[in-house]
Amino acid sequence: MQIFRRSFLFFCCFLALSACGTKKSNVENALGPDGKRIKASQRPYTVFGQRYEPLRSHEGFVQTGIASWYGKDFHGKKTSNGEIYDMHAMTAAHKTLPLGVYLKVYNRENGREATVRVNDRGPFVKGRILDLSFAAAKELGVDTAGTARVRIEALGYRQDGGGGQERYKVPATYDAGDYTVQVGAFKEQANAVRLSAEMRKLSGFADVRMTNVNGDIFYRVYAGKYSSL
Repeated sequence: MQIFRRSFLFFCCFLALSACGTKKSNVENALGPDGKRIKASQRPYTVFGQRYEPLRSHEGFVQTGIASWYGKDFHGKKTSNGEIYDMHAMTAAHKTLPLGVYLKVYNRENGREATVRVNDRGPFVKGRILDLSFAAAKELGVDTAGTARVRIEALGYRQDGGGGQERYKVPATYDAGDYTVQVGAFKEQANAVRLSAEMRKLSGFADVRMTNVNGDIFYRVYAGKYSSL
């Protein structure tokens, strides 16, 4: 079937890309694989010599690592999405998640949790995955220690809900169609994220979804969106 031929082609291209060295460039292409202009907040960027590629989808995103927080020195200054940073709001900075997405943050050291909205980029400190606002850090009990081991889970984009219940929605798809192809499954999240990044360049859409199979955690990579098989 056509969908499997495309999947096979994706794998061949991925292997070819893996075998080649990457060229460094200071200028990032403003057009996506589909020829559409990419929002500034979704374009690759470089900080301290490290290149980052913002994800085009938050679906299935789960990550564990160290969170820190930032406060007074940045209060009142612009964030990466153009907002004014308010250290008393429930926000956070992440290096690659889409700006505007909400996260559930679990403090693995004290069991506390909080919901934050990503409106900035960072932290650009080795080993850290999330920078919390002062308010979020206080809610999670991170304000005193400065850092904590956390688990973050992408929820989506908040929309009005009835009955006082919070609801989240996924963003509009970047490619048409209801069908997608699983192109890989890994025990190591880093391997799944790496493949997803390469597939996104080829198909215009790719994401990583965490699944539990008989007690074992796997990270599955899906690519492409098709209107039929």
